[in-house]
Amino acid sequence: MQKSSPPQPAAALDSRQLDLPLFNEPGIAPPSAPQKPTVLRAPDGTKLRSLTLGAQTLHYLLKRSARRSIGFAIDGTGLTITAPRWVTIADIETAIAEKQRWIFAKLTEWQTRVEQRALPRIDWKEGAELPYLGQPVRVALGAPNLAFDAQSATLGLPLSPHAEQQQIKDRVQGWLQGEAKRIFGERLDVYAQKLGVDYRAYALSSAATRWGSCSSDGKIRLNWRLIHFPLSIIDYVVAHELAHLREMNHSPRFWQTVESIFPEFREARQTLKHHPPELLPTL
Repeated sequence: MQKSSPPQPAAALDSRQLDLPLFNEPGIAPPSAPQKPTVLRAPDGTKLRSLTLGAQTLHYLLKRSARRSIGFAIDGTGLTITAPRWVTIADIETAIAEKQRWIFAKLTEWQTRVEQRALPRIDWKEGAELPYLGQPVRVALGAPNLAFDAQSATLGLPLSPHAEQQQIKDRVQGWLQGEAKRIFGERLDVYAQKLGVDYRAYALSSAATRWGSCSSDGKIRLNWRLIHFPLSIIDYVVAHELAHLREMNHSPRFWQTVESIFPEFREARQTLKHHPPELLPTL
């Protein structure tokens, strides 16, 4: 009987998740109540710490590292603090108090952006448009077979003009995932050769908070929705995950490895930072 192997640690390229309620809008703490308080957690399940500053309650994720100073980072997930292992919680909270005006201003700014953002939705019918490799593609119904015409940027579907929206959506998503499987595999081979590494296997994922992941045994997963982005963005994620076969971390040596095969990684990383999954069309 074959024994199952223990789960392997994975290094992941995370996207921003904007719908996690990490702070109380507009920053006012709820009135005290006898019930047990809700435990808030980050996307990876890590418990968030809380700090009351006057009438405001701040929730934050604390990470320990070998860095020499306390770092503050704010994005759609809220506040993340990275601090040296030797710094006490009291020192960290003192630093938070000193920067509280900046912190709450940035958190409110992020929350406003989330509330004002209209999620793109596709009306699944003749002429519907969706991004493919960074360019709009138009859906055309009534084609004799499933075919993509790159010159006219048209995806022909062998469906009736009166087909139901779910039918059209399923056909388009199936085509996109097939393209993702093909193109991602080609790019993995290109960059694996550049880096001189071998990956064991790869598969598509539908993760809500990750663009990709790489396990220590060489298995790579890539979010199929990357197919919406230009090829340069796909290449960055591919290079990122393959670099983990050399460095299973995000140390300076890791980023040097990424840069050795994809020098433009900084620009691509910024693009992904500002285009999380919820900015992609609702499929």
